[in-house]
Amino acid sequence: MHEGDEMGQVFKALADTTRRRLLDRLHAGNGQTLGALCRDLEITRQGITQHLAVLEAAGLVVAVRRGREKLHYLNPVPLHEIHVRWIAKFERADLDALSTLKHDLEQYDLEQYDPDQKEKPVEKLAEKPKLVYVTYIASTPERVWSALTDPEQTARYWGHRNVSTWEKGAGWEHVGNERGDVQIVGTILEIDPPRRLVHTWAGLADADDPARRSRVTFEIEPAGDTVRLSVTHEDLPQEQLAGTRNGWERVLASLKSMLETGQGLPSIL
Repeated sequence: MHEGDEMGQVFKALADTTRRRLLDRLHAGNGQTLGALCRDLEITRQGITQHLAVLEAAGLVVAVRRGREKLHYLNPVPLHEIHVRWIAKFERADLDALSTLKHDLEQYDLEQYDPDQKEKPVEKLAEKPKLVYVTYIASTPERVWSALTDPEQTARYWGHRNVSTWEKGAGWEHVGNERGDVQIVGTILEIDPPRRLVHTWAGLADADDPARRSRVTFEIEPAGDTVRLSVTHEDLPQEQLAGTRNGWERVLASLKSMLETGQGLPSIL
């Protein structure tokens, strides 16, 4: 799929009020069932399903199965790519209105819920991922895998070197470019090149505390003439959610830029 087609689908999806409201609800509480998303909306379940299909086609929503439940997650990567493509490289006041897209998705109006639901607007389901991202990259699975596991390539788009022997049970370190200090550590749990990589994730101070370790899963799939890269980051401590969410948006946009243009985004290097 070409860039114009991808962005065209995103703009089409954002043009509808109900779909924007669904994105608002997912931003307020990620990982919701169809039933939770239908609550208080004056539209049938079939109608909501159709709106979700449009959002999924645009890459703005990702559906994940957890047992018998189908959970829906906001995928902010396409929005970040719009920001990079249409806002960040211009410094013009007449583009300020476009930047409100991001603001609207971040400022959820709790008054849309009735009073009984303000305290608990989202169904709480155990063992669900905290963050789910999907991006499509004009590349090959082998090149994407190399970009995730080669320290010199991660330095080019992430500003850090990911260092490991890349074997199950091996250690993993996230090393800063400038001073070479280890900032995040983990253990390789699963590795299946060039399809799947799972490792734990913890700051140095939390490395010995199982309750503070989160888990990252990378899944790489061919998708026509592109590659579908899915990243799931789960079991995060609550106070780390916001910073981790913003970090993944920038990293994945920079990875896509490096593989497609040869250069990562300078803003995160």
